[in-house]
Amino acid sequence: MEDVKPVRSGWYNAFRPWSLHGAAVPVLIGGAVSYNDGYFDWYIFLMVLVCGCLLQSAANLLNTYGDFVKGTDTAENESRSPELVTGILKPRSVLLAGLTCLGITALFGVIFIWYIGWGILAFGILGIAGAGMYTVGISYKYHAMGLVSVFFMMGILMPLGTYYVMSGSISCVVLLMSLPNAFLITAVLSGNETRDYHEDRKSGVRTISGFLSYEGSLRMYLLLNGAAFPLLLILILAQTVPWTCGIAFISFADMYILVKNGKRASSSENSSRLLVPLSFRMNWHFGVLLVAGYLIGQYAVTGSVL
Repeated sequence: MEDVKPVRSGWYNAFRPWSLHGAAVPVLIGGAVSYNDGYFDWYIFLMVLVCGCLLQSAANLLNTYGDFVKGTDTAENESRSPELVTGILKPRSVLLAGLTCLGITALFGVIFIWYIGWGILAFGILGIAGAGMYTVGISYKYHAMGLVSVFFMMGILMPLGTYYVMSGSISCVVLLMSLPNAFLITAVLSGNETRDYHEDRKSGVRTISGFLSYEGSLRMYLLLNGAAFPLLLILILAQTVPWTCGIAFISFADMYILVKNGKRASSSENSSRLLVPLSFRMNWHFGVLLVAGYLIGQYAVTGSVL
């Protein structure tokens, strides 16, 4: 099993670019279905993808800022986001960087309103609020709403918003196809909460995982990751998605590694740190394969591809 490499404190780590698949996969899902339905526009799609990445970056930056100013991150307990506790970066600089990401996203939103109408505004407001208020403002992370927010904001809202900005409507196919990925991206945060379980309880951070025992939190993490596979099988059997989406089952190899690591997490610090990156990897592999399978299936029917 690979070890978790020590982080290099600085702007690169603060932005966490390796986490951007969390925004990319939902946009890919919405884009793939919009292409199949005849609404696809490359320029709009790329702008939505940029906005998704900006929202994810804003959430990363503002989470670092919020955890620091609330005293959750300290020099004693923080090893993955040490920028502020070590003084490498200034709190005001990180805050401004996060707000800038939100501001640029809002500017793109003006283009989307011009392109498709005012209906997209609801998606934009919810997206910006979700990214901006995780640990800043109402700080819903501290009120045990992190997992719920990620499931709906990133797992459901983002693919639906991608489809809407190109079509002006909501797609049930997008909604249903998004469900497996919604559980997987929620599992990533569940892994984060499980990894930080003891530190969060000491700091008084309320999370859903914190209301459980550590073993219960770990079981929830494994359940969220594993839920994607039966859900995908149901979607294929119901012919909601083409059978070629079954190539996403290749990522079950990631699930096998993830489960083996999870069994050691309670007694191994390294295994505990691997909960998040292993979940990240499976989310990315599953999501890309799901979208590729969908497009392959549509090509087999229509004879055309992007």
